[in-house]
Amino acid sequence: MDPHLLRTFVTVARLASFSGAARELGYTQSAVSQHIAALEGDLGLPLLVRRPVVPTRAGERLLEHARPLLLRLDAARADLTRMAAEPAGELTLATAPLAVRPDILAALPATRVTLRVLPRDEIPAALAEGAADLGIVDGLAAPNDPLRLPDVAPLTATRVAEAPLAVHLPAGHPLAHRPGLRLVDLLAARWLDAPAAGLPLDRLRAAQGTPGFRPALRYDGTDVRTLTALAAAGHGLTLLPATVPPAPGATAVPLTEPRLVHRTELLRSGEPTGPAATVAAALTTARS
Repeated sequence: MDPHLLRTFVTVARLASFSGAARELGYTQSAVSQHIAALEGDLGLPLLVRRPVVPTRAGERLLEHARPLLLRLDAARADLTRMAAEPAGELTLATAPLAVRPDILAALPATRVTLRVLPRDEIPAALAEGAADLGIVDGLAAPNDPLRLPDVAPLTATRVAEAPLAVHLPAGHPLAHRPGLRLVDLLAARWLDAPAAGLPLDRLRAAQGTPGFRPALRYDGTDVRTLTALAAAGHGLTLLPATVPPAPGATAVPLTEPRLVHRTELLRSGEPTGPAATVAAALTTARS
């Protein structure tokens, strides 16, 4: 399959518009229609319903393949571009909100740095596509276990830190004075759903191996302080690294079961150069 046709198809499906895809890709609307027709002719299946513009069943299945394929192609181009380029004098670091640690910030150069705070699931792709020189990702893991990362490109992951976990809840909550809490005892509690700023609830369900953890409020931002303030206001519980202080009016009770940690990892593509190499070396040295 021609990757140009695949990219046109993915763009039309994402925007639900042939004209919108034409504007974004810099094609005429007629060319976009020809791309889709050529792809459908190649595969022998209709991929899009035209009015409204939605993927067919075959189109939905193709999207599952096309997005990672195109990302892998972009990653290959970005990797070779890095090899051919002179060492950069600037650094772009993409980091998840909970991965912004004082030691990481201290390792950054004094000038010519761009710090991008992104949802954790977007960081491997940003690194693979060349939108960032280094990435800092985080997540739940058993002690000393690596994080499970999407296979978007040949990325190297190195542990930066592991921290215990704590449940944030209002100071007047019935569980606030417990010495520790178990996840199994919190299945029916009201939780904050904050997939970008906090730890996604589906990871808690996977860690416990059971449904539960129903969301009471969803927060789509990346500000951790807002998340802790929501917990203090009684809008729901949230599980965070023990290094995150509770908001005024809240408390953080250690998680005792299951044995989980908040793990932070450094991501890089190939051998970093310039400021990226200096930061990577500093974080690696600090870990050892």
